[in-house]
Amino acid sequence: MSVYRLVTGHVCARLALPEQLDTTAARGAERALPGGWTLTAGPATEAADIEVATGAAAVTVAAETVRLRVPADVAASDTLAYVTYTALERARQQQRKVTVHATALIAPGGRAVLLLGSKGAGKTSTALALAERGWAHAGDDLVVLGEMDDDTVAVWPGKLAAAVRNPARPLAPKPQQALKPFAAGPAPLARVVRMAVHPALGTASLTPAVPLSVNERLRLHELLGRYISGLPTPLTGVTGVPYGPVWPLDTPALARWRSHLIARLADCRFDYLHAPGPDTAADLLTKEEAG
Repeated sequence: MSVYRLVTGHVCARLALPEQLDTTAARGAERALPGGWTLTAGPATEAADIEVATGAAAVTVAAETVRLRVPADVAASDTLAYVTYTALERARQQQRKVTVHATALIAPGGRAVLLLGSKGAGKTSTALALAERGWAHAGDDLVVLGEMDDDTVAVWPGKLAAAVRNPARPLAPKPQQALKPFAAGPAPLARVVRMAVHPALGTASLTPAVPLSVNERLRLHELLGRYISGLPTPLTGVTGVPYGPVWPLDTPALARWRSHLIARLADCRFDYLHAPGPDTAADLLTKEEAG
């Protein structure tokens, strides 16, 4: 086995890979993951370990070591980056950070706003409109949320690029667009916004979601537990099966911390945003932050 120091998702680990494994494709996925995906050859002292072997897909956990077995062709693809990122989600949450499906920006005043919503809700288009108004990107689709050493709820920089659909080619694959300007480090969280952007919605509105409903709390539990379950990260690549196995990474202590984090989010400004387009959504958020 070859041993490396892996840095991804704002955590570090010792990564053991099969000898002569080509990691070129995995390194190419760096811009698609929060905190990048960087290998450094040589010894590593991190407590978290990942060991990768080739064979039938499987995940096992022993103490702080996560052992992944993936097909040989998959191990040589960019899937290696995604499965090792997910394998570190337990270490991430032990450091009071969690990967979430969301978009984040830093307002001109330096505070972070977290945009939530299902695919097609308008998160990316609104983020691009906000950047035109002086906001900084902090990640599209994937960001890292958590608590800093002083207990401040914060957002760490996430995915560096966004998939933006060409309106003239609605059925074509969405090309990746680098997000600029991009945050250099974590920022305190000021506001959580669950979005719905659609032309049929008429005028823009921002409604406080306080107190959080049972349904909203359930959505947040699912959001915060998504990556530690391994569901978005197939071991056999996107064309193989099984697509979404549950990984044995979670612990009762981490589940309790995620519940605690939801309580912290409930104490933040939490709004529902409805707008007919991204520009009206961005104008409303910019006005709110300026006020």
